[in-house]
This record gives sequence, C-alpha cells and structure tokens, in this order.
Amino acid sequence: MHLSALDRYGRRGVSALASATPVESGETAASWSYEIQNGDGTAAITFKNSHIVDGVPIAIILQYGHGTGTGGWVEGRDYINPAIQPIFDEIVEEAWREVAQL
Repeated sequence: MHLSALDRYGRRGVSALASATPVESGETAASWSYEIQNGDGTAAITFKNSHIVDGVPIAIILQYGHGTGTGGWVEGRDYINPAIQPIFDEIVEEAWREVAQL
C-alpha cells in the first residue's frame, strides 16, 4: 500500500476519532493525530491522543472508565473501536485488492 493511501487513512481515522470522542471541552477530540511507520516490507498507522492531564491520558479514561476522587466510578464508553473499525476494514479491503492484482 502506498504511503499516500496510508496518509489518507490516517487523516480519515483522526477525523472519525475526533467526531466520536465524547465532548466536554473539545480538547480531547481535537488532540488526535497519527503516525505512519514504514520499513522492511511493513507499514503501520498509529493513532495517538495528546490530551494528558496530570499524567493521565484522557482519551483512555473516557474509553475504559476511571475512579473519582470521592471513591466513585465513572463508566467508560467504547467510542474508539466503533469509530476506527470502518477505517481498518477499508485498509484491509484495499490491501486485498492490491494483492489480488499481483
């Protein structure tokens, strides 16, 4: 798969994640990015979120939940997987099309 395709999927993934992120201030939704690693016949897209408060990655606690300062629990919400899965599915489809043409 060409780097331009990976870049396109990276941008689409960031958009999907930003749209699906629960919004209070909007900072977590606006903090998504991606990185492409390419080498030795492999390629990978890594999605990252840079919104960290007191060492805590906010995107992760929104996903999995977290304790409160008073002993309570805030339930997480699975928003990352449903947002990004369609992008992964498209990557797989495109890769199979390229393999089938070989």
